[in-house]
Amino acid sequence: MSVFLWEGETANGKKVKGQMEAMTSQQVYNALRGQRINPNIKKIREKGALDKEIRLLPKRKRKVKLKDLVVFTRQFATMIDAGLPLVQGLDVLGKQNENPTMREVLLDVKEQVQSGGTLADGLRQHPKIFDELFTNMIDAGEAGGVLDVVLQRMAEYLEKSDKLRRQIKTAMIYPGVVVSAAILVTSILLIFVIPTFADLFNGFGAALPAPTRIVIAMSNFMLGYWYLIFGSMFGSVYFFRKFAATDRGKETIHPLALKVPVFGDLIRKVAVARFSRTLSTMISSGVPILEALNICARTSGNRVVEREITRVRISISEGKSITEPLEGSQIFPGMVVSMIGVGEQTGAMDAMLGKIADFYEDEVDNAVNGLKQLIEPLMILVLGGLIGGLVIAMYLPIFKLGSVIE
Repeated sequence: MSVFLWEGETANGKKVKGQMEAMTSQQVYNALRGQRINPNIKKIREKGALDKEIRLLPKRKRKVKLKDLVVFTRQFATMIDAGLPLVQGLDVLGKQNENPTMREVLLDVKEQVQSGGTLADGLRQHPKIFDELFTNMIDAGEAGGVLDVVLQRMAEYLEKSDKLRRQIKTAMIYPGVVVSAAILVTSILLIFVIPTFADLFNGFGAALPAPTRIVIAMSNFMLGYWYLIFGSMFGSVYFFRKFAATDRGKETIHPLALKVPVFGDLIRKVAVARFSRTLSTMISSGVPILEALNICARTSGNRVVEREITRVRISISEGKSITEPLEGSQIFPGMVVSMIGVGEQTGAMDAMLGKIADFYEDEVDNAVNGLKQLIEPLMILVLGGLIGGLVIAMYLPIFKLGSVIE
């Protein structure tokens, strides 16, 4: 008998936690699912052992990337399709894996399967690598005897999710590069170039033009208080990220993010694409729709989207249509709601959601390319304006001197 620590959400979205004694984590999972709780479970000790938490794995030396997970999923699907036993497949993939963390995890899962546990039960012991979506799909695949098909779908889903994630990073990194370049060039000019001109102008003995005086004052301030300026910049970024990671921060920032010009529309398209792809993959793999919607809400990445998906889940649990709570949504357009309604009526929800996901993934791709085309001239304009303004301001006294000499 072992003691397991668990935390999760009820059907109404209420967060709960506790601990339970059982032989395996699967027994805990089944008991909690019977109470309509979707849990994360962690073994903390054997009954009668010292009352302290034990680590399931030693300190990880290397992070498991999404690429590692995709490769494992595809290879494992091929082995299962070829008729290789689960234990043997996990043993082969574990021993040949180049990532030491992934190797250790797979061999640990193999031991648990060999001891009589299910594959999904073994994977749930490593939630940082195999999330709820992955483990629930594996659970459905094992129950339906279609594990190889589910693994193939999961690999395709992970690849498309990775592509979408890279598109989002590209869209967000580009403006950051522009702003960083502008700050770097301006700082170099104010710290190293402007003081040279200021020393030269001190010998003129004449009043300097207003733009020149402003630039010299900015340079003096930068030289005298550079540590405060850069410290406040890095501090602001650090505290913003900390605040954004809190519940209060998410409730404040996520709705505002949807209202940002250009980026707000991109966030909506990403949310629709991610929701459609995730729900389509889970439904087609046999995961119950209420459980699938709960995972979609938890992995949405935006509190506004999470609330809307939760409303859909509550609506379905009350026997209503999936489209009712989506009507008038600020995230899901009317076209998407209509297509989901058609899929619900025809019994082809997974296929319709897949088509929606394909469409919006293309829309995200087009939006990112359009953003690049918009930012490139903007970058030239901003950098040119900053550098040109500083240069003109410093050459104004020289032009004035030249006109006096003539």
